[in-house]
Amino acid sequence: MTIRVVVADDQELVRSGFAMILSAQPDIEVVAEAGDGAEAVAAVRRHAPDVVLLDIRMPRMDGIEAARRICAETGCRAVMLTTFDQDDYVYEALHAGASGFLLKDVRRDDLVHAVRVVVAGDSLLAPSVARRLVADFTSRGQVVTAGPELGALTARERETLVLLGRGLSNAEIAAELVVSEHTVKTHVSNVLSKLGLRDRIQAVICAYESGLIAPGG
Repeated sequence: MTIRVVVADDQELVRSGFAMILSAQPDIEVVAEAGDGAEAVAAVRRHAPDVVLLDIRMPRMDGIEAARRICAETGCRAVMLTTFDQDDYVYEALHAGASGFLLKDVRRDDLVHAVRVVVAGDSLLAPSVARRLVADFTSRGQVVTAGPELGALTARERETLVLLGRGLSNAEIAAELVVSEHTVKTHVSNVLSKLGLRDRIQAVICAYESGLIAPGG
């Protein structure tokens, strides 16, 4: 299976660099590049890619609005490109349906891995990104309330929540717990359902707020 990707960034060097790295992979095809959000939406509609990489800050239409439209209209997975020290709209991107974030200085191998992880159905949340999200979340005074108490989780589900909080993918959680990825998917689904959480991103916040993981730890 070939993974089809659209890369959207208003900085041509960043955009072409990402496209070059991804195109060098035998299982990845960059079907289009875009210089702003409007072009990205049009490219996704035209080429029906599996993944779109979206810079958060772009002219005409920013990456958040582009993600909102793309996620609402298609099955394409949106990953935001961010510097984090400048971007103030991380949570808006999450609400828009983004599957995760990549730092713009991401390493070559991590970029390729990220695209494959997202296509496999995982949210992309590296530990460094998870910590930054929690810090931003805390500074904004926002609260994610877990419905039932954490006591509703089994021991295995609590372990899964901790690993989600550390930003691990399903494959990484499976390796850590020595179980199959199918089993992990079941645990993740149960955690989200029992705690009334929308997605893995909220599970990360819940893991920190509940005290299962200490901020910065």
